[in-house]
Amino acid sequence: MSSIDTPAVWTVLKWVLVALAAGFVGQFGRSLALRIIERRRRNAVHKQVDPSMTSADDEERSKRPKVVEKMEKKGQDKI
Repeated sequence: MSSIDTPAVWTVLKWVLVALAAGFVGQFGRSLALRIIERRRRNAVHKQVDPSMTSADDEERSKRPKVVEKMEKKGQDKI
């Protein structure tokens, strides 16, 4: 009198498990993304507070003549 056959039950169970696994992966990815965003914000604030942490680009700009910087701001090509 069973109108549900065994293969149909396994198919439904398989899809339920796939949906649960996708939800788990999605939640883990969201948590990971939030942690990465928070770490980048903390590093950005720390960099603003601590001027000793400069990037190589900042050091390179400080060594260039001011004329080159003015030309770059105007959109002119380098000499």
